[in-house]
Amino acid sequence: MKIDLHTHILPRDWPDLDAKYGYGGFVRLEHYKPCCARMMIGERVFREITENVWDPKRRIEECDRVGVSMQVLSTVPVMFSYWAKPADGLDLSRRLNDHIAEVVRAHPKRFAGLATIPMQDPDLAAGELERCLCELGLRGAQIGTHVDANPHSGRLDILNLDNASLQPVWSAAEQAGAALFVHPWDMLGKERMPKYWLPWLVGMPAETSLAICSMIFGGVFERFPKLRVAFAHGGGAFPFTAGRIEHAFHVRPDLCATDSEANPKSYLANGNTSARFYVDSLVHDPDALRLLIRLFGTQRVALGSDYPFPLGETHPGELIESMKLSAKDKKRLLSGTSLEFLGMS
Repeated sequence: MKIDLHTHILPRDWPDLDAKYGYGGFVRLEHYKPCCARMMIGERVFREITENVWDPKRRIEECDRVGVSMQVLSTVPVMFSYWAKPADGLDLSRRLNDHIAEVVRAHPKRFAGLATIPMQDPDLAAGELERCLCELGLRGAQIGTHVDANPHSGRLDILNLDNASLQPVWSAAEQAGAALFVHPWDMLGKERMPKYWLPWLVGMPAETSLAICSMIFGGVFERFPKLRVAFAHGGGAFPFTAGRIEHAFHVRPDLCATDSEANPKSYLANGNTSARFYVDSLVHDPDALRLLIRLFGTQRVALGSDYPFPLGETHPGELIESMKLSAKDKKRLLSGTSLEFLGMS
């Protein structure tokens, strides 16, 4: 059994959101030939996609080909739209969430779903999360590594995940038992990285490490001890800089330990104690995966492929299956961790 925690989906069609909301910046789909579409932002091509992004039948065929039993569906992160007016962000979230729920209902043994929520308004986000769990049967939400909120108030506030204003989201997720999957978007330093696909290669891992450090140093896990959080792409740069982060905590507590006195490494696996949060397995390298297993334990590492995009694992689970691990550990990595994270039996 293989459960792919990290996959992305879109509806085949949606209205012209620029026209609907009265201002620009939203994604639209341009179906320019059979089975293919362009994701457009204004006149700019953001990405070309094929039918496996929106067609459940095609997804199931491709899953069967590589032995994936179930995909966990979440939106494409460019759709977060945290910069939008809160009411519009909520409207877009509901449209995307209703679509994911429809796909899950049609194929309940092949798909589970994660919502998107308008993090620019934490109260609206908490309400939409509760709706998605209670009414739609989704397992939680995918959120970004930061929130670019309030641009329509005349300023742009960049909120990291330790920001106190986000506590309604953490509280709602903890109380409802929701799983939160953190995926990087709108990468830091992108203005300095216009070439070589560097925002995806450098910015994304840095974004994820920033999110993890914000939640650790900000004491989010201490205030919400039952919160279940997973981070995409193997935790980004965090696992490989964990020693540096812990060292800084010891030598500059005046800077690092202002909001939490917990050693950052106390959040990682120690003996029979599992790590405090989860990561997916998408690291493309056996040595990197060994490090993840050592730092987090198999109980906190879940198969994730980033299907159906090119930086993902083409054959989901192939890296795990290639490793010299016990059958028990492989089973845990391929399905058991996702089942626990999602609260599924």
